[in-house]
Amino acid sequence: MISPVELFIGLRYLRAKRRTRFVSFITLISLIGIALGVAALIVILSVMNGFEGELRSRLLSMSAHGFVTGSDGVTSDWRQLVRDVEAEEGVAAAAPVVELEGMIQSGRDLRAVIVHGIDPEYEQRLSGDVFNLVEGELSTLQPGSRGIILGRVLAYDLGSRIGDGVVLLIPRPAGDGTMEPVLERFVMTGVFEAGLQDHDSILALVNTRDAADILGLGDEATAVRFRADDVMAAPVVSQKLAQRIGGVTASDWTVENASYFRAIRLEKMMMSLILSLIIGVAAFNIVASLVMVVTDKTNDIAILRTLGMGPNGVVRVFFVQGAMIGWAGVLVGVLLGIVLAINVPVIVPVLEQLFGFQIMPGDVYYVTRIPSELEWPDVTVISIAAFLLTSLATLYPARRAALVNPAAALRYE
Repeated sequence: MISPVELFIGLRYLRAKRRTRFVSFITLISLIGIALGVAALIVILSVMNGFEGELRSRLLSMSAHGFVTGSDGVTSDWRQLVRDVEAEEGVAAAAPVVELEGMIQSGRDLRAVIVHGIDPEYEQRLSGDVFNLVEGELSTLQPGSRGIILGRVLAYDLGSRIGDGVVLLIPRPAGDGTMEPVLERFVMTGVFEAGLQDHDSILALVNTRDAADILGLGDEATAVRFRADDVMAAPVVSQKLAQRIGGVTASDWTVENASYFRAIRLEKMMMSLILSLIIGVAAFNIVASLVMVVTDKTNDIAILRTLGMGPNGVVRVFFVQGAMIGWAGVLVGVLLGIVLAINVPVIVPVLEQLFGFQIMPGDVYYVTRIPSELEWPDVTVISIAAFLLTSLATLYPARRAALVNPAAALRYE
């Protein structure tokens, strides 16, 4: 334990005399460096969390939290399966879907397309208004109407407008194991904008029955999608559904979009390592300043040793001095980082207006604002890691002080 005497002497050494102003300056630089490193780390991770949340919401805006399908990839009695899925605890709603892949043509333009056959009634229960329809209504997708709603970018690439005809070219399995092309004409009845390139440039919506007719499925569906009460609990819910229902395959959004979130986690890890170097450099400054203090206080250390203070006591004196510098920097950095992270959406527009430029212009990025999502576990981990790093930085100078020989130090005094 640190005694009051050791605490008093360690805090007293923080106040530099006139001849040691340079040491005091290095101490101040160390404190500022630690504070900036900790604050930058908190703000950057909060912004990365914000982008991750934005990406997750946009990915899930046009897809469900999980999928349940038959073992052969086709769900014959999808109405019963919908009831079974909705009976599971944690499931908010479920809806059938028929997924197709092929090409879409309008005039001379031909584009790849992924078609989702949906039931408007079930889909309203499942997704509500998350389709973000720019034009048209979801109710136009009635059985046999041959209506189709295209993503904004896909409609722009095709040059199609409401009421224009488009042709779907879908490969369908033939009886002999080969694929045969199926051409179906649809009428564009709406445009949606999910805010994600992968959705807006390739996705189209039709009625479930129309999509099933293209594949020759009749009244069948390829899967049943569900939305969980808690999006983060979707993996657990999908596992329970697979175990309880039996004969089905269940998946969830974390599996379907694993590459996106793996990339974000990798970016967060690399940013954390890079910004941690700032704290490391500041910790080395603590080492340098304490070494100079030990050199300057050699006689004082010798006197303390002759008065009966042991080597461990000397270690604790200089540990107190270094720890106070590091801990003060960490505390200032945590407070500054929290304030900045919470107010990023307010600060960034002010900076854009002040310097006359836009960080994320709307004609380049789908996200035009800098999102921020402060997570307290990140703050806790950063704080603890910084506390430990700055504390470890005091050990070498403190041990060096403990090795001072009182007789040699006072010999020529």
